[in-house]
Amino acid sequence: MRWLVLFAALAMPVVAWLSQMEVFGPDQATVSARYPIVLVPAGYAFSIWGLVFVLDLAHAVRQATGRRRHDPLLARVAPATAAGFALTALWMPLYAQEWLWACLAVIVGAWATLLWTAIALARGGGDGWARLALSLHAGWLTLATFLNLAQAGLGAGLLPGGEQLGWSLGLLALAAAVLLAANRALRGDAAYAAAAIWGLAAIHVEQSRGALAGAGTVAWAAAALAALVAAQTLWLRLRTRRAGPRA
Repeated sequence: MRWLVLFAALAMPVVAWLSQMEVFGPDQATVSARYPIVLVPAGYAFSIWGLVFVLDLAHAVRQATGRRRHDPLLARVAPATAAGFALTALWMPLYAQEWLWACLAVIVGAWATLLWTAIALARGGGDGWARLALSLHAGWLTLATFLNLAQAGLGAGLLPGGEQLGWSLGLLALAAAVLLAANRALRGDAAYAAAAIWGLAAIHVEQSRGALAGAGTVAWAAAALAALVAAQTLWLRLRTRRAGPRA
């Protein structure tokens, strides 16, 4: 199973490169532009995938070699880790084909498996590099899940494209509940919070200059949520430090 984790970790950047070469269809920027929403972040935000892939690959190599290949906690989370990586890779060709509901199902699966893995590592005192890689990945997927939900709903005509403010704020509120609950379960993991804050800040940047109705309001709502996640993370980490390792 550990070698499957490594194979899936390698598959993600390879599939990402093929996607950018439009092997599976239009690239992600082209598809995204067909479903304009006020929750989309600035384009630079997606550069986080490069860091995610590097950290995931480093983790995959480390957990399959040396003394860590005998780590029972890494062995326990390996199936979920491999599944999360594989689903992340699968999402890319599905998105190129604009199978948005299938994309949503796949990204929810990737998010759930990697969040479970990150929580298991946090609570079990797992390898620090593994926690960094998987928490960052899970944090970014948390926001990406809601972006996918918005685009799928818009594409299916379930969400109005002209008046997006109401449902966008509703999705942000739901995202806030999920982010804060997950961050609490992770005891204020800095990597998880950083990925979420990165994405929310990019939403603020993009929507501050957005042309769609309600974009400015969403921009400030995203900034407020980023500040809330940062404050919660600081509080959780201080509380854990004061309470000791058994908190």
